[in-house]
Amino acid sequence: MHRLALAGVVTARLLTAAATAASPAALRLAQTIPLPGVEGRIDHFAVDAPGQRLFICALENNSVEVIDLRKAERIYSITGLGVPQGVAYVPDRNHLYVANDKGGACNIYDGKSYAPLGSVDFKDDADNVRYDNSAKRVYVGYGSGGIGVIDTETKKSIGLIKLAGHPEAFSLEKQGLRIFVNVPTARHVAVIDRSKGEQVAAWKTDGAFANFPMALDETNHRLFIGCRLPARMVVLNTDTGAVVASIAISGDADDIFYDAKRHRLYAICGAGNVQLIEQSDPDKYQVAATVPTAAGARTGFFVPELDSLFVAVPHRGSQAAEVRSYAIQ
Repeated sequence: MHRLALAGVVTARLLTAAATAASPAALRLAQTIPLPGVEGRIDHFAVDAPGQRLFICALENNSVEVIDLRKAERIYSITGLGVPQGVAYVPDRNHLYVANDKGGACNIYDGKSYAPLGSVDFKDDADNVRYDNSAKRVYVGYGSGGIGVIDTETKKSIGLIKLAGHPEAFSLEKQGLRIFVNVPTARHVAVIDRSKGEQVAAWKTDGAFANFPMALDETNHRLFIGCRLPARMVVLNTDTGAVVASIAISGDADDIFYDAKRHRLYAICGAGNVQLIEQSDPDKYQVAATVPTAAGARTGFFVPELDSLFVAVPHRGSQAAEVRSYAIQ
């Protein structure tokens, strides 16, 4: 290789390395919030953004931890649960919906007193929970293959949507009527029509499996699927179901969030980091930074109203359980 060309390559690599090295500043650790006494794996979050509260499923602790973000401290624990996996906050009623693996109940609580208000029995493995504000319905993934529908006025089950396997993360369109659901055992993404209450399509993920986390860019018609085998983020066109991009990411991702303001994704990976993935256009993505966290820290929550990303760190060895709050630049 000619010296001039070699110099150009070296310069380009140095500039790329410098840009990558600088980019972790986009995610700055702002504070840590201790979770004393919380043991075991921590699962999914919900947020009350106006009230600045986080709700955290401490799965193996059989509790939901309530965090006051203004005080940066835990203010309440809902205890005696059956391996809680998912939680949704319903702001217009100030209610919490908590899905439990053991027994399959989705428990409902008052968001002020945390008193129980009722429960919907899904029999087994109630998991991720989402709230549809426009229809005033809560959706719960459960069992060997279904999405349950709860009316938030009556707090009763009003429908069950069958799937080919247990649902993991799912996303609801705001401008449309579809739900996109990761079904890892079936090795596809199920597409549900909410108006029909049934699955209408199944999309493949280009040879990447164990599809657990998901995020949606509704404006650009893109669906982001986090896969673990191999560790990749697969991007689907929501108009056609076609794969438009696939990039390698870190291992054991369990939450992915899309930041529409910055055209960026945050993949929270149990391998011990958060990866910042830049969207240069709807079909082009690259990992711009890898921010170290802790082994087993694979869930969290992105709150755009607060420009913050929260990451759950479980108790392991000398590392105490805590929530880390990252300010997004």
